[in-house]
Amino acid sequence: MPGPGDRGRKKEKPKDARGTLRRILRYLKEYRWIVAVLTVCAFASNIGNLLGPGFAGKAIHAAGAGRGRVDFDVVFYYGRCMLIAYILSSLLTFLVNMGMMRVSRHVAQKIRKDVFDKLMTLPVGYFDRNQAGDIISRVSYDVDVVTTCLSTDVVQIITSVITVIGSFVMMCVISLPLVTCMLITIPMAVLYTRYMGRRTRPLYSRRSKAYGSMNGFVEEMFSGQKTILAYAYEDGVCEEFSAINHEAADAYRDADSLGMTMGPSIGFINNLGLSLIGLLGAVFYLWKWVDLGQISSFVLYSRKFSGPINEIANIINEIYSALAAAERVFYMLEEPEEVQDIYGAKTLDHVRGDVEMKEVSFGYVPGKTVLHSLDLEAKEGQTIAIVGPTGAGKSTIINLLMRFYDVDQGAVFVDGNEIRTVTRDSLRRSYAMVLQDTWVFGGTIYENIAYGKEGASMDEVVAAAKAARIHSYVMRLPEGYQTVISEDGGNISKGQKQLLTIARAMLYDTRMLILDEATSNVDTGTERQVQQAMRRLMKGKTCFVIAHRLSTIQNADKILVVDHGDVVEQGTHEELMLQKGFYYRLYASQFE
Repeated sequence: MPGPGDRGRKKEKPKDARGTLRRILRYLKEYRWIVAVLTVCAFASNIGNLLGPGFAGKAIHAAGAGRGRVDFDVVFYYGRCMLIAYILSSLLTFLVNMGMMRVSRHVAQKIRKDVFDKLMTLPVGYFDRNQAGDIISRVSYDVDVVTTCLSTDVVQIITSVITVIGSFVMMCVISLPLVTCMLITIPMAVLYTRYMGRRTRPLYSRRSKAYGSMNGFVEEMFSGQKTILAYAYEDGVCEEFSAINHEAADAYRDADSLGMTMGPSIGFINNLGLSLIGLLGAVFYLWKWVDLGQISSFVLYSRKFSGPINEIANIINEIYSALAAAERVFYMLEEPEEVQDIYGAKTLDHVRGDVEMKEVSFGYVPGKTVLHSLDLEAKEGQTIAIVGPTGAGKSTIINLLMRFYDVDQGAVFVDGNEIRTVTRDSLRRSYAMVLQDTWVFGGTIYENIAYGKEGASMDEVVAAAKAARIHSYVMRLPEGYQTVISEDGGNISKGQKQLLTIARAMLYDTRMLILDEATSNVDTGTERQVQQAMRRLMKGKTCFVIAHRLSTIQNADKILVVDHGDVVEQGTHEELMLQKGFYYRLYASQFE
């Protein structure tokens, strides 16, 4: 049985680097003219850099290498030319770096927007299967890795390639025999780089996944901090994190330790080439084939030639890391979205609230059915209570009513319309929901209550708050309805958060309500008050109530008793009590 430390141990297969690179380049397509201009500037910058060694060689030749009279005017002339070339080159390089930084910032903004838009279209099942921390890691860390690569490494690659090509051309112009030294070392460097690239790419993929797993665990532990403290499980959590952190550290070490060998190895190959140039250059000088100025220029060009190759070897590691991160982002963008509305799907308008489920079967995992041939009928204005033990399938029924999932067999109808023939947006807007897991966001109390109703007035918000029995609490706060709630409502109690969500549902005027243990976090006295207010607001609306405290649903028009995905009993409270069956035993167990 795998332990916590086994999270993220699965090694990914080698990735499609070319396909990922093509997708990154698509984001740059919008800025292709800017990139083209910056490329020209980078080319001009490198031309300046390449002219420098030539001017230096001519200055050395003019100096006569210590023989005869030195023409200082010519030496200073070439020295000034070299200084101007390097200054212009530096200014253009600065321009290129600033331009690519701006482009990468816009690309990052576009990628994050695409990812966030994608998240809004993914089915609920995706979030059930993936940790929130891993999703956040893809949106933040992985996108940052990609854009950092664009802003720095891409520029470096462009300039390095231009420098390598230009240096090689200049070396050929100076002395073809000396170039043979480079023809020995260049293939060695290329073959070694390709070999190491194949080895490091899967390691960087593993590193990105390990960091995503670690972020998911950290997010999970932070959200459950109170539970950890309540059970005094701090040591256990630290041990689990230590194992996951160790896995992430191992992945980082394996990737970077191998990647870091590339720079020194390429440097050794380049130094080997430089040594050969020195030996052959000395021989050619003695044979009068080259002068000292040419040798000096050739050596400088060889350094310019070999330096970028060394840099490219190091940058390749960062590029592989960026490609691995980009693939994680693109995999998310390729996730199947919710099934699109069918062509010509109707919009639910003026909903009455007649709901019916016919022979519905469903399972979250293929081959594991949760609901079996379930039938349910709710007439307009009726309150349907759904009860049963944990795991019986109560919340699954709600997921199907809201079409968070589609049924495997059977059909669900609203006002006689099969819900797959209507738009999801209009279907979900027909319901108001209050869940046991309350959700509030960082903002004012007014904004939280008015969340579901655009343009809600203060009077409407106050009326909903009064109905939910939270108005008096709000008025005791220093800023009333303008009081800002911290993220996830950390500065208010769970009961108050639940009352806020109840007020939100009351304000969101719909013909159908879903209440999933809507009063589970309030005290008994407040619960009675809220139940009274909710009964008034539920009047004339079709309501689906999931309840564990059976005393709260005695007035329901119909009670469905669900067990292991089957409706084993249904009827009113009195009818079910008379049957002395499953519901009777559930009810009796709560009052024994």
